[in-house]
Amino acid sequence: MQNIFHNIAVTIICCLPFCVITKANQINNQVVINQSKGGSNLYSDTSVLSFTLKGNIRDLFNDRSTNPSNHSIELVYTKEDNSEHSLTVQARTRGHFRKLKENCNYPPLLLHFTKNETLNVSPFKGYDKSKLVMPCQGDEYVIREWLVYKIYNLVTPKSIQARLVKVKIEDSKLKKNPPPFYGILLEDEKKMAKRNHAIAIERKLRPEQTDKDAFIKMAVFEYLIGNTDWSVQYLQNIKLISPDSNGVATTVPYDFDHSGLVSAPYAKPAEELEMHSVQERRYRGYCIKDMKQFDASVALFNRIKKDLYSLYTDCTYLDEKYKKVTLRYLDDFYEVINTPAKLQKEFGYPCDPNGTGNIVIKGLREN
Repeated sequence: MQNIFHNIAVTIICCLPFCVITKANQINNQVVINQSKGGSNLYSDTSVLSFTLKGNIRDLFNDRSTNPSNHSIELVYTKEDNSEHSLTVQARTRGHFRKLKENCNYPPLLLHFTKNETLNVSPFKGYDKSKLVMPCQGDEYVIREWLVYKIYNLVTPKSIQARLVKVKIEDSKLKKNPPPFYGILLEDEKKMAKRNHAIAIERKLRPEQTDKDAFIKMAVFEYLIGNTDWSVQYLQNIKLISPDSNGVATTVPYDFDHSGLVSAPYAKPAEELEMHSVQERRYRGYCIKDMKQFDASVALFNRIKKDLYSLYTDCTYLDEKYKKVTLRYLDDFYEVINTPAKLQKEFGYPCDPNGTGNIVIKGLREN
């Protein structure tokens, strides 16, 4: 399956059942926000959320230093009565690879919401902050990554929720603004932890010191999507949650743009792994010689297979070529986990003393 996604042009205007946009609920390219008496459904609402970011956006985007400042901007959305509402937001750039200008057109953002009465009647009610994934080199890769978050939501509730959004920029210093683009709002890890009756923690741990069943499930998922850009030791694209400060930690993955399923043009595996492309799969868990310990995860992924495939087959605006190669990529995964000899070869790789299965990926993080 090497280079399976290479040079495939994809045009995505996603109309999955959980993100349909119809003319009836569009007003000036903004989707009407449905408010219930129960408050915000920021991540349980499956529609595409549209909003406009207004202010000195250029200075915000250009502030990509190691310690970026907060920039005060407006976030404007349209309610179901057609009225526009504005929230004051403190925004700053975040991330590592995608924050660098030489890598990405737009930097990822962290949005801090100002607590006031306006926030209490907005779709962001109950949220202090949210990460916003911006398009690095094209909208299609944003949507592909969003679908990967949806896959892991099928795997476990101990996962970061993601909301597909349509973002419009109105820069006070620009005469001509860019066309609207897709982004992803990501649930804050503390909210995710609380939702799972846990707390977010940061510890120096080896993978073997985390919850074993949860780790295997996560590592199999990373293998499924073709992602090697993660490590527990350096908390590289990994969050940890635990029932309490002394409890056993559970690993929660995020940032999937270097995966084979997303296949971003800038994505490359670490040289130390001796892989040709991100479309190759490499199991990055620790050595487990008893393959029976994978039985629970194999059963889980077989259970969610239909729903997993539906994420792609039900998206009628996915390019057919991309859809076909994606389904073949998924087929290969299911053939591996349901063929004992292939399962042994792939998931037993970390036990090979001559292989690259025990290399720790440090990424761009400092010590």
